[in-house]
Amino acid sequence: MTTFARDREAAASVVARGVFTYHPMLAAEGSGVHLTDVEGRSFLDFASGIGVTALGHSHPEVVAAIKAQADRLTHSCAHVVMPELYYELCQKLVDIVPIPGPKKVFLANSGAEAVENAIKVAKVATGRRAVVAFDNAFHGRTAFALALTGKVRPYSAGIGPLSAGVFHAPAPYCYRCPNRGGACCTLSRGSGLRRLFDTQVAPEEVAAIIVEPIQGEGGFVVPPDGFLLGLADFCRQHGILLIADEIQTGVCRTGDWFACDHERVVPDLITTAKGIAGGMPLAAVTGRAEVMDAVHPSGLGGTYGGNPVACAGALGAIETMAAEDLAGRARRIGEIMLPRLHGLAEKYPVIADVRGRGAMLAIELTKPGTLDPDPATTTAVAKACHQAGLVTLTCGTFGNVIRFLPPLVIGEDLLDEGLSILEDAFAAV
Repeated sequence: MTTFARDREAAASVVARGVFTYHPMLAAEGSGVHLTDVEGRSFLDFASGIGVTALGHSHPEVVAAIKAQADRLTHSCAHVVMPELYYELCQKLVDIVPIPGPKKVFLANSGAEAVENAIKVAKVATGRRAVVAFDNAFHGRTAFALALTGKVRPYSAGIGPLSAGVFHAPAPYCYRCPNRGGACCTLSRGSGLRRLFDTQVAPEEVAAIIVEPIQGEGGFVVPPDGFLLGLADFCRQHGILLIADEIQTGVCRTGDWFACDHERVVPDLITTAKGIAGGMPLAAVTGRAEVMDAVHPSGLGGTYGGNPVACAGALGAIETMAAEDLAGRARRIGEIMLPRLHGLAEKYPVIADVRGRGAMLAIELTKPGTLDPDPATTTAVAKACHQAGLVTLTCGTFGNVIRFLPPLVIGEDLLDEGLSILEDAFAAV
């Protein structure tokens, strides 16, 4: 039995079956844009731990900040004695988050935890109890976050009933929209979001609408220009708080510090995690000060939220992103990748749509000439990439989308190498 097979078998004997792992490998090391498994095989990483390692694996600046803080203080709990770096990171987020006026921050451990607390803040601040999310959305796997997630399998199947007071509106999905090229169906009178408020819940009962500026797990679906601005205007008209879930899109991934910046959308609350801390577990809710302060003392918290070592990683990551202009690097990645992906689509009719922004890109696969999803070919291409040394991920409500989240520090030579592996995978499949 090989080392890998032995370790894999051992892992399966103790790790819960629900912890699904897409690629049949056990990671041992990571450096820059490469992962190395327990057998010593090296892989070019176009998944980045689902967008977490935007700076690549073990970025020296981030590692140095983590090591230095670990030597000084590993934990004190913000509810007992607030670590100095908790305050410093909150100040940094206040500086970069695109919400005008006074802002305040709450630090947590994960994206789902940030979402749960953002909803809590919105409910207390408005005195309302209903929340609206969108079909195909992903907001986490914890109780309330799972209710917001607009995809049943594999997330909520067999788990219900889910939390009450959550309503789902149709998400803008231009490739699959019958009105493609026309007015956005989710904002026009009599359909989409408006119909939801006519038939299921009154606007004055809704505390918040939560939206991913670009849907992540749902398939990297980019809303049409004007949708987010229209949604923000609708929320203002009805006293509804707008929560931008920037957990996957935030901190330079789409070519701006935040995806909201693309249309100058101003949310009331923003959730961040993933790429914010260079691989450390950390998340945040940043919002208008008067909204954040609606919650009473001790109404927000957690033992590990704002851990000083994680905060050190975040501060190191944010400083490096600014110094190296990784938002600009993300735009450059998009400029290189999109023509290659469109070229693939012209060659292989199974690629029905190419979409994304910056370094958050995807291709959707269908049976040629139809809208019928083709998850089998999607999986086969991803496996062929893995066998050739490239880590990718699939996503989408129908499991027929390959998403690309390369580290923002990737060199153009390695980006070209990864795209060539992808092209070879399509040729093989």
